[in-house]
Amino acid sequence: MTVRLLQCDALRPDRRAIARTIEDIADDVDSGTATEYTDILLAGSPVEIEVSFNESSAYRSLRKLDIEYELVE
Repeated sequence: MTVRLLQCDALRPDRRAIARTIEDIADDVDSGTATEYTDILLAGSPVEIEVSFNESSAYRSLRKLDIEYELVE
């Protein structure tokens, strides 16, 4: 499943927590790529990731970090 991360609505977003979450939930994303995706997301541009394992847990993690997302077919 492709997930488009749209924006982070947190008042003070935790860059390390966001990068770690992206690294944990996305397929084939290492820590450097996750950090890059985090920077792009916090700059205001959407990021697309592939999630294939434990999707409901991934969505819960994104909501906990106040990351707005949408599912892409």
